[in-house]
Amino acid sequence: MVVFGNVSAANLPYQNGFLDALSSELMGHNSFRIPISSQALKTRTRRRTSGPLQVVCVDIPRPELDNTVNFLEAASLSASFRSAPRPAKPLKVVIAGAGLAGLSTAKYLADAGHQPLLLEARDVLGGKIAAWKDEDGDWYETGLHIFFGAYPNVQNLFGELGINDRLQWKEHSMIFAMPSKPGEFSRFDFPDVLPAPLNGIWAILRNNEMLTWPEKIKFAIGLLPAMVGGQAYVEAQDGLSVEEWMRKQGVPDRVTDEVFIAMSKALNFINPDELSMQCILIALNRFLQEKHGSKMAFLDGNPPERLCMPIVEHIRSLGGEVRLNSRIRKIELEDDGTVKSFLLTDGTTIQGDAYVFATPVDILKLLLPDSWKEIPYFKRLEKLVGVPVINVHIWFDRKLKNTYDHLLFSRSNLLSVYADMSLTCKEYYDPNRSMLELVFAPAEEWISRTDSDIIDATMKELEKLFPDEIAADQSKAKILKYHVVKTPRSVYKTIPDCEPCRPLQRSPIQGFYLAGDYTKQKYLASMEGAVLSGKFCSQSIVQDYELLAASGRRNLSETTVST
Repeated sequence: MVVFGNVSAANLPYQNGFLDALSSELMGHNSFRIPISSQALKTRTRRRTSGPLQVVCVDIPRPELDNTVNFLEAASLSASFRSAPRPAKPLKVVIAGAGLAGLSTAKYLADAGHQPLLLEARDVLGGKIAAWKDEDGDWYETGLHIFFGAYPNVQNLFGELGINDRLQWKEHSMIFAMPSKPGEFSRFDFPDVLPAPLNGIWAILRNNEMLTWPEKIKFAIGLLPAMVGGQAYVEAQDGLSVEEWMRKQGVPDRVTDEVFIAMSKALNFINPDELSMQCILIALNRFLQEKHGSKMAFLDGNPPERLCMPIVEHIRSLGGEVRLNSRIRKIELEDDGTVKSFLLTDGTTIQGDAYVFATPVDILKLLLPDSWKEIPYFKRLEKLVGVPVINVHIWFDRKLKNTYDHLLFSRSNLLSVYADMSLTCKEYYDPNRSMLELVFAPAEEWISRTDSDIIDATMKELEKLFPDEIAADQSKAKILKYHVVKTPRSVYKTIPDCEPCRPLQRSPIQGFYLAGDYTKQKYLASMEGAVLSGKFCSQSIVQDYELLAASGRRNLSETTVST
């Protein structure tokens, strides 16, 4: 949830005008403006270099996740790579894309004794969790990233890397703005003393500001089939939008308006009339069945350094390799239609024993060889399309008071969720000034608009959230600077009837595999889904070892690189 992305190892500069625009927006060339005087900038610089800041935000202890069924299942899958028989000759696996899916694939292949070569198109790690540092030393990110207790593979990954302490857990609550009462919030507080699903039921029953009792009862009755039917029922709802399902179940429209517009935008950056109900039911299932499932954590700093680099260091420590600035131009084929090599934009040819594409689905579709496009496995990908999103960062000249050390659901027409990162994140902590990071969604009508237009629209929405502190004309809090990060194609758009189009990680082309949150796994478009897809991809390659090793078409002692 609340993740969105950039493209990785792809050949966008060689495409048409639309893709040239896509490339400029997604390759780290994020526009920004500093609408303040040079003296103000000097003041900021002096503040940042005067000495280390004392972090006073208080985080909640890490919840007890390690004994849950899903965590243990994820741990078992991780352990299977470390305990796998060591290959007589490790496979050289070439992986395109160093987002979480590609990093996960490379990490677990290295754990299994193989030698991944991970290629990233840009000069930054992370894909959908990439971030950049500006000239003042401030970071701005591709998206506002939340790590849930219901992310067992992500939580295992942090533990395996020894970085559990880098997650800043927040109180177990969901906090929604109240559009009818500007500046006020409504909370769903999950009591720690109750097990699931009672803690979630209690949180819903205790909140009387967003839903009336008759609405709660009708919603509960509507959910009964999902509770009784389990996973089979959930999967069968893929053909209905959230709005359609709610009406079919007799749930009042106000329930959708009050709760599920915000939830839909947070999960997939689209509204309930477009989002598949399967997505909502999967999230509710995790949140209601796991005591700490909906508990949230923020990373304690920028994702490339605080999460991606530990994975890279682990890969390298086991003999793997990670290369930046390695953009793929073409997938070259053998006469039999299998992969011969990856041709890079600099003319370099990369060969291996197996190949993985861990880029967003839109990039894969651009680079598919013509002879593959009519194969049903690949043809079904046509329905999977990335959703546009915009991430906005605004630095203000003062500390805003009407906020929390937590993720906040704006319930705005233009904004999804937001957070004051100067409170929620240790690396971004500032006792004197706020930095709001906001997800602007749905963004389809705004992705081509200027940064100035987007900031003006954002400020009008913030005026409603901070009526005493922010005015659209900046007569109250002043903007010091901002960054706008546009992603025309982010996570795949989870609309009805997409589920049958999601591919398994093992393709019908021998030696060619896929990883990414759009591939088949139960966590849909999320960081958890990306990590799990990488594990499934690695598992497929490990299972295919004998077939790949016996092919005899690859030099098993080293990856061939020719120019």
